[in-house]
Amino acid sequence: MAYRAKPSGVRLSEADAATIKGMLARGDRQHDIAAWFGVNGGRIAEIATGKTFSGAVPSVAANLPPPGPYPAGKDAYAALTALHRAKQAITAAEEMVSAQLR
Repeated sequence: MAYRAKPSGVRLSEADAATIKGMLARGDRQHDIAAWFGVNGGRIAEIATGKTFSGAVPSVAANLPPPGPYPAGKDAYAALTALHRAKQAITAAEEMVSAQLR
């Protein structure tokens, strides 16, 4: 039984390609660039070789995202979970202080 995941639906634009070319020129790894955009590394390779978006001009360094590596999905999820718990604690503290001031 063969299984193929649904396509992500992520499509790179000309502006994305310009950013990617800038990141490549800066020396970023294709793997990290792919992670930033949420695409398969093959899409980055296609831009790097000029197969797609050959006319895109690289973005200047000041307009690029920070260099990778970037957090893995599980790390991002853990951070969001911790932030949610912190938000709940802050809300509870605000309610406690507000109740004491009444």
